[in-house]
Amino acid sequence: MDPQTDPAHAIALLQDLFTNARAWAEFYFNMLLRPWIRYQVVIALVLFALAWGAARLARPRLHDWMRAREGWPRWRMRVLVIIHRRLRMIFFVSLMWLAVLVMREITWPSRSYLLAIFANLAAAWLFVVFATRLIDNPLLRSTVRYGAWIWVTLSILGLTEDSQRLLESMAITLGEMRLTAWLLVQALVILTVTIALARFIARTTANRIRRNEDISPSMQVLAVKFLQVLLYGAAFFIGLNMVGVDLTGLAVLSGAIGVGLGFGLQKVVSNLVSGIIILLDKSIKPGDVISLGETFGWINALGARYVSVVTRDGREYLVPNEDLITGQLVNWSHSSDFVRLDIFFGTSYDDDPHAVRRLAIEAATGVKRVLSHPKTPVCHIVGFGDSSVDYILRFWISDPTGGLTNIRGDVYLALWDAFKANDISIPFPQREVRVLDDRADAAETGGILQP
Repeated sequence: MDPQTDPAHAIALLQDLFTNARAWAEFYFNMLLRPWIRYQVVIALVLFALAWGAARLARPRLHDWMRAREGWPRWRMRVLVIIHRRLRMIFFVSLMWLAVLVMREITWPSRSYLLAIFANLAAAWLFVVFATRLIDNPLLRSTVRYGAWIWVTLSILGLTEDSQRLLESMAITLGEMRLTAWLLVQALVILTVTIALARFIARTTANRIRRNEDISPSMQVLAVKFLQVLLYGAAFFIGLNMVGVDLTGLAVLSGAIGVGLGFGLQKVVSNLVSGIIILLDKSIKPGDVISLGETFGWINALGARYVSVVTRDGREYLVPNEDLITGQLVNWSHSSDFVRLDIFFGTSYDDDPHAVRRLAIEAATGVKRVLSHPKTPVCHIVGFGDSSVDYILRFWISDPTGGLTNIRGDVYLALWDAFKANDISIPFPQREVRVLDDRADAAETGGILQP
């Protein structure tokens, strides 16, 4: 058995680490009995109280000053917010290093040894706080922050080598690969750094792609998705390679897993491939107004598995990509933003149809969203009904995202006002009911009463 994988060896290293930690604790406890060590602890506590008081006085003034800085870039305001929240630590680190420098000038270096440790720890923790604020993901930021704090603390206290030996002793063997706790820690740190770097590059590049007006919206989405997959995949495999993990076995394992999952994830793969086809053929893009069955709305976002469609009533439908490929889809703004709408109405036979057509066109043209050029409204007679002369009014709009029902309602109101102002009547069906007397009915039917 490999001595490094022997559990007894790990226990012995743990005992050595415990012994060293105990010796370190006894050493510093004995140092606390010395007058100058106690003075340094008291000085640190006094400086912490002064930092707390200074931060309490400075926070309101800094807050008021920040509120007066209108028009500043967002990143500057974020830095000021971080400084506002960490004023106490900033004052404490400044006072501690000032005290260390003064004591090193007026007395022996050993009499400021403990203060230097406190100052290094506080400064390192403050630096970690500011550095991790660059990470947007809360979980990733917390993981990096606490991991960095632990590593910095061990480095300042001189316990890194003992901790590393302990983590290397905690290992399992998988074939020819020896997996240690130290290797897992390294992998976690390197993967975190590489993925954070890939995330930063992906977001920066994605913003530039979205600002490029020469690229269509669908191609922008495709380019951003492809870039994210490429960067995150490269970060993952590069991180594992830097740690020393053999990627050959991982490739074989991933292939076997892919074959097994292919049968159970057919719908997921189908939606993924359908999403890529949608982006490539540019059939739909963000902002298009579509109708799919009873769902009518505009496309909010294109995802890898579904398309987000927002309706006029605020509902958001997640339509699978496969349904958009296999089903009949109406894209109201695919090749052109022009949309024609038809409304039907009728007027009395006593009204002049030429005047009715002219008033209908003028009423539709007066509505704000209705186009008057290059596509003008038209009105035609479509039939002579039982109670009215029937017309169809056709008009065009160029902003279907603004809604269709509301523009129809506006045109109907304009027609109503125009007809009222010009004495054009809108008839309704009328029926005449006659009640006949029984005798008269019998005389008309030859004396035979009808049941």
